[in-house]
Amino acid sequence: MRVLVVEDFEVLARSIGNGLRHEGMAVDVVLDGTAALEHLAVTRYDVVILDRDLPGVHGDEICRQLAHGRCEPRVLMLTASDTIEDRVDGLSLGADDYLPKPFAFAELVARVRALARRASPPLPPTLACGDIALDPARRVAFRAGRRLELSPKEFALLECLLAAPGLVISAEELLERVWDAAADPFSSAVKHTMHRLRAKLGDPPVIETIREGGYRIGSS
Repeated sequence: MRVLVVEDFEVLARSIGNGLRHEGMAVDVVLDGTAALEHLAVTRYDVVILDRDLPGVHGDEICRQLAHGRCEPRVLMLTASDTIEDRVDGLSLGADDYLPKPFAFAELVARVRALARRASPPLPPTLACGDIALDPARRVAFRAGRRLELSPKEFALLECLLAAPGLVISAEELLERVWDAAADPFSSAVKHTMHRLRAKLGDPPVIETIREGGYRIGSS
């Protein structure tokens, strides 16, 4: 899942970003509306966590632009105000959900996951291929009944592959979906993480490397 956090209070923004990364999400963090629009112009996000009162371009204007775009991400609007009028205003601008500050981080994570499910074609509660099963909600994966101890990046790679069994997913797409904007596009992060994931999955091998630079799990 790729998430953009737009929040001008840097301590809160970094805290949200770090917490969501710990939950296995790829997260970019920006501190003003202008930077948010720049990121949205070049990167496809599943969810945008958007503070309403932003410097530069106001959060309301960003929400309007997203609502009128094509294939727009889901928007979770944050604000210090908790009046009914503000909630109605935010939702009428095109926000998909609204969370007043202060909030519990667990609730933020639950709302982000719920919005991401609405942003993508529905997937079964458990992703499976052969003897491999992965539960995105519980963040657990198994092979032949054995629980796999995966890092957040390894889990996210396996989730991407299981969500499209039999299809080839390029290394570039995996880098975009699993890592954030700080990742070097010329790095070997995908290759190295895939190597560790394969080792943990064990034999027989289930992830194919495709000559053109992609990966596939399951038969085509």
